[in-house]
Amino acid sequence: LPEFMLREIKRGQEMRPELGKLIASSSALASNRYTPLFVDTSSDKKFSLRPVGDGAEIPNLLVTEQTHAITVADYGLALRASYKALRYRSTAQFRVLLWYIGFKMQTDKIGMVVNCIVSGDGNNNAAKVVNAAATGSLTYADLITLWSQFAPFEMTTMICHIDKLKTILTLNEFKDPLAGYRFQQSGELFSPLGATLVRSDELTSDLVIGLDNRFAVEEVVSQPLTVEYDKIIEQRFEEAVITESVAYAKLVKEASVVLDTVF
Repeated sequence: LPEFMLREIKRGQEMRPELGKLIASSSALASNRYTPLFVDTSSDKKFSLRPVGDGAEIPNLLVTEQTHAITVADYGLALRASYKALRYRSTAQFRVLLWYIGFKMQTDKIGMVVNCIVSGDGNNNAAKVVNAAATGSLTYADLITLWSQFAPFEMTTMICHIDKLKTILTLNEFKDPLAGYRFQQSGELFSPLGATLVRSDELTSDLVIGLDNRFAVEEVVSQPLTVEYDKIIEQRFEEAVITESVAYAKLVKEASVVLDTVF
Protein backbone atom coordinates (compact mmCIF):
# COMPACT_ATOMS: atom_id res chain seq x y z
CA LEU A 1 0.00 0.00 0.00
CA PRO A 2 2.73 2.61 0.77
CA GLU A 3 4.23 2.03 -2.69
CA PHE A 4 0.83 2.54 -4.30
CA MET A 5 0.25 5.73 -2.31
CA LEU A 6 3.69 7.08 -3.16
CA ARG A 7 3.18 6.42 -6.85
CA GLU A 8 -0.22 8.12 -6.96
CA ILE A 9 0.89 11.13 -4.88
CA LYS A 10 3.71 11.65 -7.39
CA ARG A 11 1.15 11.49 -10.19
CA GLY A 12 -0.79 14.22 -8.41
CA GLN A 13 2.37 16.32 -8.24
CA GLU A 14 2.78 15.93 -11.99
CA MET A 15 -0.67 17.50 -12.40
CA ARG A 16 0.81 20.80 -11.15
CA PRO A 17 3.74 21.12 -13.58
CA GLU A 18 4.18 24.87 -12.98
CA LEU A 19 6.75 24.21 -10.23
CA GLY A 20 9.15 22.87 -12.84
CA LYS A 21 8.82 26.16 -14.73
CA LEU A 22 10.13 28.11 -11.74
CA ILE A 23 13.30 26.30 -10.68
CA ALA A 24 16.62 26.06 -12.48
CA SER A 25 17.81 22.84 -10.84
CA SER A 26 16.98 20.26 -8.18
CA SER A 27 19.71 18.57 -6.13
CA ALA A 28 19.80 15.88 -3.46
CA LEU A 29 21.65 16.51 -0.19
CA ALA A 30 22.87 14.33 2.68
CA SER A 31 22.35 17.07 5.27
CA ASN A 32 19.60 19.31 6.60
CA ARG A 33 21.81 22.40 6.21
CA TYR A 34 22.80 23.87 2.88
CA THR A 35 25.00 26.84 2.00
CA PRO A 36 24.02 28.31 -1.38
CA LEU A 37 26.52 29.62 -3.88
CA PHE A 38 27.21 33.33 -4.20
CA VAL A 39 27.71 34.40 -7.80
CA ASP A 40 29.22 37.89 -8.05
CA THR A 41 27.60 39.61 -11.01
CA SER A 42 28.19 43.13 -9.70
CA SER A 43 30.34 44.10 -12.68
CA ASP A 44 29.74 42.79 -16.18
CA LYS A 45 33.10 44.21 -17.25
CA LYS A 46 34.91 41.68 -15.07
CA PHE A 47 33.23 38.79 -16.83
CA SER A 48 32.68 39.40 -20.51
CA LEU A 49 34.08 37.95 -23.69
CA ARG A 50 36.88 40.16 -25.03
CA PRO A 51 40.35 39.84 -26.54
CA VAL A 52 43.03 38.93 -24.02
CA GLY A 53 46.55 40.16 -24.56
CA ASP A 54 49.65 38.18 -23.73
CA GLY A 55 50.04 38.12 -19.94
CA ALA A 56 46.78 40.03 -19.36
CA GLU A 57 44.25 39.00 -16.76
CA ILE A 58 41.53 36.72 -18.11
CA PRO A 59 37.94 37.79 -17.31
CA ASN A 60 36.67 35.80 -14.37
CA LEU A 61 33.45 35.04 -12.55
CA LEU A 62 33.82 34.98 -8.77
CA VAL A 63 31.85 32.18 -7.11
CA THR A 64 31.99 31.68 -3.34
CA GLU A 65 29.67 30.34 -0.63
CA GLN A 66 26.98 32.54 0.83
CA THR A 67 27.38 33.87 4.36
CA HIS A 68 24.40 32.05 5.84
CA ALA A 69 23.33 28.45 5.41
CA ILE A 70 19.67 27.60 5.00
CA THR A 71 17.76 24.88 6.80
CA VAL A 72 16.24 22.15 4.67
CA ALA A 73 13.04 21.85 6.63
CA ASP A 74 10.87 18.77 7.05
CA TYR A 75 7.33 19.05 5.69
CA GLY A 76 4.60 16.53 6.31
CA LEU A 77 0.94 15.72 5.84
CA ALA A 78 -1.04 13.03 7.66
CA LEU A 79 -3.93 11.19 6.04
CA ARG A 80 -6.28 9.55 8.54
CA ALA A 81 -9.28 7.52 7.45
CA SER A 82 -11.64 5.35 9.45
CA TYR A 83 -12.15 1.70 8.61
CA LYS A 84 -15.74 2.51 7.72
CA ALA A 85 -14.76 5.26 5.27
CA LEU A 86 -12.44 2.89 3.42
CA ARG A 87 -14.42 -0.34 3.60
CA TYR A 88 -16.56 0.10 0.51
CA ARG A 89 -14.31 2.45 -1.47
CA SER A 90 -12.68 1.41 -4.70
CA THR A 91 -9.02 1.89 -5.53
CA ALA A 92 -10.03 4.44 -8.16
CA GLN A 93 -11.75 6.61 -5.55
CA PHE A 94 -8.80 6.43 -3.17
CA ARG A 95 -6.42 7.25 -6.02
CA VAL A 96 -8.14 10.59 -6.65
CA LEU A 97 -7.64 11.56 -3.00
CA LEU A 98 -3.92 10.82 -3.31
CA TRP A 99 -3.76 12.88 -6.49
CA TYR A 100 -5.22 15.82 -4.59
CA ILE A 101 -2.58 15.49 -1.86
CA GLY A 102 0.23 15.54 -4.42
CA PHE A 103 -1.37 18.45 -6.28
CA LYS A 104 -1.70 20.45 -3.05
CA MET A 105 1.91 19.74 -2.09
CA GLN A 106 3.15 21.17 -5.39
CA THR A 107 0.95 24.24 -4.96
CA ASP A 108 2.46 24.86 -1.53
CA LYS A 109 5.97 24.47 -2.95
CA ILE A 110 5.20 27.17 -5.50
CA GLY A 111 4.36 29.40 -2.54
CA MET A 112 7.76 28.56 -1.02
CA VAL A 113 9.50 29.53 -4.27
CA VAL A 114 7.57 32.81 -4.32
CA ASN A 115 8.70 33.61 -0.77
CA CYS A 116 12.32 32.81 -1.67
CA ILE A 117 12.21 35.13 -4.69
CA VAL A 118 10.55 38.05 -2.91
CA SER A 119 12.30 37.87 0.48
CA GLY A 120 15.50 36.01 -0.40
CA ASP A 121 16.95 32.95 1.32
CA GLY A 122 18.44 34.81 4.29
CA ASN A 123 21.55 36.08 2.51
CA ASN A 124 20.49 39.66 1.78
CA ASN A 125 19.36 38.69 -1.71
CA ALA A 126 15.72 39.75 -1.87
CA ALA A 127 14.57 40.50 -5.40
CA LYS A 128 14.97 43.98 -6.82
CA VAL A 129 11.68 45.92 -6.72
CA VAL A 130 10.52 48.34 -9.42
CA ASN A 131 7.38 50.45 -9.09
CA ALA A 132 4.53 50.79 -11.53
CA ALA A 133 4.03 54.20 -13.15
CA ALA A 134 1.05 54.92 -10.90
CA THR A 135 0.09 53.32 -7.61
CA GLY A 136 -2.98 51.10 -7.64
CA SER A 137 -2.89 50.26 -11.35
CA LEU A 138 -1.18 47.85 -13.73
CA THR A 139 -0.70 48.83 -17.37
CA TYR A 140 0.99 47.37 -20.43
CA ALA A 141 3.75 49.96 -19.98
CA ASP A 142 4.39 48.64 -16.46
CA LEU A 143 4.90 45.12 -17.82
CA ILE A 144 7.31 46.51 -20.40
CA THR A 145 9.20 48.18 -17.54
CA LEU A 146 9.42 44.83 -15.73
CA TRP A 147 10.54 43.05 -18.92
CA SER A 148 13.23 45.67 -19.57
CA GLN A 149 14.97 44.95 -16.23
CA PHE A 150 16.31 41.58 -17.34
CA ALA A 151 19.32 42.29 -19.54
CA PRO A 152 21.37 40.13 -19.96
CA PHE A 153 18.72 37.68 -18.76
CA GLU A 154 15.29 37.07 -20.29
CA MET A 155 11.95 37.20 -18.52
CA THR A 156 10.74 33.66 -19.17
CA THR A 157 8.10 33.46 -16.42
CA MET A 158 5.67 35.76 -14.60
CA ILE A 159 4.08 34.84 -11.25
CA CYS A 160 1.07 36.71 -9.95
CA HIS A 161 -1.98 36.51 -7.70
CA ILE A 162 -5.27 35.68 -9.40
CA ASP A 163 -6.38 39.32 -9.11
CA LYS A 164 -3.37 40.52 -11.10
CA LEU A 165 -3.73 37.58 -13.47
CA LYS A 166 -7.24 38.74 -14.35
CA THR A 167 -5.96 42.27 -14.90
CA ILE A 168 -3.27 41.05 -17.31
CA LEU A 169 -5.71 38.83 -19.19
CA THR A 170 -8.01 41.78 -19.83
CA LEU A 171 -5.40 44.35 -20.93
CA ASN A 172 -6.30 45.68 -24.37
CA GLU A 173 -2.80 44.99 -25.68
CA PHE A 174 -3.24 41.27 -24.94
CA LYS A 175 -6.72 40.84 -26.39
CA ASP A 176 -5.44 38.79 -29.28
CA PRO A 177 -8.25 36.74 -30.91
CA LEU A 178 -6.07 33.64 -31.23
CA ALA A 179 -4.97 33.87 -27.57
CA GLY A 180 -8.60 34.29 -26.54
CA TYR A 181 -9.58 31.26 -28.60
CA ARG A 182 -6.91 29.06 -26.94
CA PHE A 183 -8.00 30.23 -23.50
CA GLN A 184 -11.67 29.53 -24.21
CA GLN A 185 -10.98 26.12 -25.76
CA SER A 186 -8.42 24.69 -23.33
CA GLY A 187 -7.88 27.19 -20.51
CA GLU A 188 -4.30 27.63 -21.72
CA LEU A 189 -2.95 31.04 -20.72
CA PHE A 190 -1.18 33.10 -23.34
CA SER A 191 2.42 34.25 -22.85
CA PRO A 192 2.65 38.04 -22.47
CA LEU A 193 6.01 39.32 -23.73
CA GLY A 194 7.06 35.69 -24.22
CA ALA A 195 6.74 34.86 -20.50
CA THR A 196 4.76 31.93 -19.10
CA LEU A 197 2.06 32.99 -16.64
CA VAL A 198 1.94 31.10 -13.32
CA ARG A 199 -0.73 31.68 -10.70
CA SER A 200 0.21 31.73 -7.02
CA ASP A 201 -2.21 33.16 -4.50
CA GLU A 202 0.57 33.05 -1.90
CA LEU A 203 1.88 36.18 -3.58
CA THR A 204 0.26 39.41 -2.42
CA SER A 205 -2.12 40.89 -4.98
CA ASP A 206 -0.07 44.08 -5.46
CA LEU A 207 3.07 42.30 -6.74
CA VAL A 208 4.06 40.70 -10.02
CA ILE A 209 7.21 38.57 -10.17
CA GLY A 210 9.26 38.28 -13.32
CA LEU A 211 12.09 35.76 -13.50
CA ASP A 212 14.43 33.91 -15.78
CA ASN A 213 13.69 30.42 -14.56
CA ARG A 214 16.96 29.09 -15.96
CA PHE A 215 19.06 31.03 -13.44
CA ALA A 216 16.92 32.32 -10.55
CA VAL A 217 16.11 29.59 -8.00
CA GLU A 218 17.37 26.13 -7.08
CA GLU A 219 15.67 23.33 -5.16
CA VAL A 220 17.53 21.20 -2.62
CA VAL A 221 16.10 17.97 -1.21
CA SER A 222 17.54 16.12 1.79
CA GLN A 223 14.73 13.56 2.04
CA PRO A 224 12.64 12.65 -1.00
CA LEU A 225 8.92 12.07 -0.80
CA THR A 226 8.24 9.27 1.70
CA VAL A 227 5.05 7.50 2.81
CA GLU A 228 4.78 5.66 6.14
CA TYR A 229 1.66 3.67 6.90
CA ASP A 230 0.15 2.29 10.10
CA LYS A 231 -3.11 1.22 11.74
CA ILE A 232 -4.51 2.72 14.93
CA ILE A 233 -6.50 -0.28 16.07
CA GLU A 234 -8.04 1.18 19.23
CA GLN A 235 -9.62 4.00 17.21
CA ARG A 236 -10.27 1.94 14.08
CA PHE A 237 -8.25 4.34 11.94
CA GLU A 238 -5.70 3.85 9.21
CA GLU A 239 -3.07 6.56 9.00
CA ALA A 240 -0.47 7.49 6.41
CA VAL A 241 2.18 10.14 6.98
CA ILE A 242 3.63 11.80 3.88
CA THR A 243 6.91 13.65 4.44
CA GLU A 244 9.53 15.45 2.40
CA SER A 245 12.50 17.68 3.26
CA VAL A 246 12.98 20.48 0.75
CA ALA A 247 14.21 24.08 0.55
CA TYR A 248 14.71 26.75 -2.10
CA ALA A 249 17.66 29.10 -2.54
CA LYS A 250 18.64 31.94 -4.85
CA LEU A 251 21.16 31.20 -7.59
CA VAL A 252 21.61 34.52 -9.40
CA LYS A 253 19.88 37.41 -7.63
CA GLU A 254 19.52 39.51 -10.79
CA ALA A 255 17.52 36.79 -12.54
CA SER A 256 14.32 37.78 -10.70
CA VAL A 257 12.61 41.17 -10.35
CA VAL A 258 9.40 42.23 -8.56
CA LEU A 259 6.96 44.81 -9.90
CA ASP A 260 5.07 46.63 -7.12
CA THR A 261 1.76 48.18 -8.16
CA VAL A 262 0.79 49.63 -4.76
CA PHE A 263 3.38 51.80 -3.02
